[in-house]
Amino acid sequence: MNEESKLFAKRVLDIDASGVRKMFDMAKTISDPIDLTVGQPDFSVPEEVKEEAIKAIRDDKNKYTSTQGFEELRVKVKEKLEKKNNIKADLNQIFITSAVSGGLTLAFLSLFEEGDEILITDPYFVSYKQITILSGAKPVFVDIYPDFKLDIRKFEEKITEKTKAIILNSPSNPTGIVYSQKDLEPIINLARKHNLVLISDEVYEDFIYNNKHFSPGSVYEKTITLNGFSKSHAMTGWRVGYIVAPKEMVEQMMKIQQYAYVCAPTPFQYGALKALDIDVENEVENYKKKRELLWEGLKNHYDFVRPQGAFYAFMKYPYNGNEFIEKAVENQLLVVPGNVFSEINTHFRISFAVSDEVLEKGIEVLRKIAK
Repeated sequence: MNEESKLFAKRVLDIDASGVRKMFDMAKTISDPIDLTVGQPDFSVPEEVKEEAIKAIRDDKNKYTSTQGFEELRVKVKEKLEKKNNIKADLNQIFITSAVSGGLTLAFLSLFEEGDEILITDPYFVSYKQITILSGAKPVFVDIYPDFKLDIRKFEEKITEKTKAIILNSPSNPTGIVYSQKDLEPIINLARKHNLVLISDEVYEDFIYNNKHFSPGSVYEKTITLNGFSKSHAMTGWRVGYIVAPKEMVEQMMKIQQYAYVCAPTPFQYGALKALDIDVENEVENYKKKRELLWEGLKNHYDFVRPQGAFYAFMKYPYNGNEFIEKAVENQLLVVPGNVFSEINTHFRISFAVSDEVLEKGIEVLRKIAK
């Protein structure tokens, strides 16, 4: 046993530092990088939302709220869920989290333990694998390459008596895929058949370019729906999200919230209350144009599925991945290697949540190094 293994808990040694964060740190070492790595909007928090948070601070709304979040915000979230997601929930089924990441942590720690298995599509958002390991459970990957469609047979093959949940992400990071109700119904039926929990990460729901968003929680009662304001209103640093789930699950998650986060940041909860009144349609339309700029610029040079939502493209390496990443860095371009999001390394992810100028520079370099 080495000194490190004596000092640190196995659960933390078993998880990896974020590959996206590593690339983010690398960007600081390159002068004037073309950075297509970080998944956050390039627009600002709406002014009305900023002012509401500032007002809350000045009005001394800086103390704890209830663990569940203050009631006015939960009422507003309840109304939003009914109107936009067709999810009908009581107030005791809704609580405010420290963003979706905090919500995921609470859900996994309250539900899973040693021996449990969680089905995760591959490719996946980086946190799913690591939080599963942190909870003591085992991630079981369902390969959805090459077109990222959900093949129910692949899910059925992976189910064992230890399977406890399936995690879904639509619109998807890193693939940009949006799953329709028709796509998701077989998975929902499978979950119902085996009495599994569905964990539905819907943080990119506003960024859909042609399809329509569908929430599994509208038809399957054993669903934990996670959402927040980080992407829709550029509030990534504010750390405010929400969960809607069966009452008994919420009660257990709130036990952990009491000791881990206490509550989501109070002034920013007031900002979130205002954000629910702010339409981001113009920003989404702008991202749709960026998506088209990317597609038209690279569709003849790379093999990738045209993004349907979120603000990512997951592209196949045109040749050896390590060599490709080296060439990109040599040209001051930063992308995220696919093995950050997958058990294999055949693709790379770019974010088009950047200015048109940066995106055009990135497209130019990508075309240059494609051969």
